[in-house]
Amino acid sequence: MRVVVIGSGIVGASAAYYLSGRGVAVTVVDSGSQGQATQAGAGIVCPWVDHPEDDSWYRLTSEGARHYPRLVEALGEDIGYAKVGALLVAEDPVDLEPVRALLRRRYADAPEMGEVTDVLTPSDLFPPLSDDLSALLVPGAARVDGSAVRDALLRAAVARGAEVLHGSAVLTPDGQVRLHAADEDIPAGSGPQWAQPGPGAGAVSGRTTSWRQAAPLAPDYPPSATGDLTESPLEASAEGPVGAAGDAPFGGPPDGSPEGPAPVPAPVPPVEPDVPVPPAEPVAPSVAERVPAGEGVPLEADVVIVAAGAWTGEVCRPLGVELPVFPRRGQILHATLDGVDTAFWPIVLPRSGPYLLGFPGSRVVIGATVEDVGFAPRVTMGGLEEVIAAGLRVAPGLFGATVSETRVGLRPVNAPGPALIGRLTPRVVVATGLSAYGLTAGPFTGELVAKLALDEQPPIDLTPYAPRTA
Repeated sequence: MRVVVIGSGIVGASAAYYLSGRGVAVTVVDSGSQGQATQAGAGIVCPWVDHPEDDSWYRLTSEGARHYPRLVEALGEDIGYAKVGALLVAEDPVDLEPVRALLRRRYADAPEMGEVTDVLTPSDLFPPLSDDLSALLVPGAARVDGSAVRDALLRAAVARGAEVLHGSAVLTPDGQVRLHAADEDIPAGSGPQWAQPGPGAGAVSGRTTSWRQAAPLAPDYPPSATGDLTESPLEASAEGPVGAAGDAPFGGPPDGSPEGPAPVPAPVPPVEPDVPVPPAEPVAPSVAERVPAGEGVPLEADVVIVAAGAWTGEVCRPLGVELPVFPRRGQILHATLDGVDTAFWPIVLPRSGPYLLGFPGSRVVIGATVEDVGFAPRVTMGGLEEVIAAGLRVAPGLFGATVSETRVGLRPVNAPGPALIGRLTPRVVVATGLSAYGLTAGPFTGELVAKLALDEQPPIDLTPYAPRTA
């Protein structure tokens, strides 16, 4: 059996990993598009505080969180995964009561969240925090390095015989794949297209009981004089509080990098399925000369998995379908606190404002904006101002931190709300729309679509996520 996976983000890499472990001949196509969502997302895994009235969303993300320990064991290498806990913070303790009740209700079916406790002085656990905050601690919450997860999955897939090609994959109306060089002009109609979503697009249900903003707020500025809605004069910086990450009522992470994807990992000696793969140095994708200009190179496939993130709708358009998938930009900032051990600081999820979390290397991540501005993966002055101002409001102790990096990602959002996972045609399977939950649910979603490609029964009912084409 041959499967082509279009998209080398965390979902595509995971699908390739599981399929290659079953002996399938897998080819992954990495487009290298700027603003891909997986690379270096914040990596917050804390699904129990989100989607209070959307059981389908919660099922996908909670199963995704439950999936991680098994994946870490199978990969056998460091992917930045650590259970560091999450502090749910608010200035008024009363504001914590709805989420406390939600966690209490969900605990019986998700004991992995750990026993939720009150924290009287949150700055004892995350020193830069304001002394005016109250908090709940969810000890089972974890953080993960999205780039490391994706690279490890691809390394393992390549070790099992998968191939990674760099270029632009174009579908034909009958679901065949043709590969074009990355710098080649691809056929007309294959470029990014985007329409301004309606109010609340991609928002979860139950917004009144969600901990945080689910979608951008109505802008406070008028449209530009040209009527162009894909970029406002203020770069959408006034669209809502910083840190409100896509569909994340409690601050799910944005996935993305201003530089696009990291280099595709190198092959390592073949291993049997489910045997831990040792770390290996990354290697560049297959050389461009394998993809001559013109009509593109056909890639043989019995099944095609489209996991192209925010670009999935465009990739699938030649099939005659219109998927209501659009990009939601998130800008994120990395700062360093020289000489401070931040490796096991808990995740901070405020009642309003940005999320914060620590990583090894004295690094603190702060983000992210929520902007419906189309395919514009740019870090902006307005976006950074929001992130910095809101971050210092929650954690004034970061005032002297060094800004070491800025990143931006385009989260793939399904306008009606839930993720899209299912068959478009007998040959083509689609997986996208994870929004801010790509790093939480991505590896599990990759396993789901791998099972669909194999005509096997997925472990959960995928009916709620079935594509509904326009």
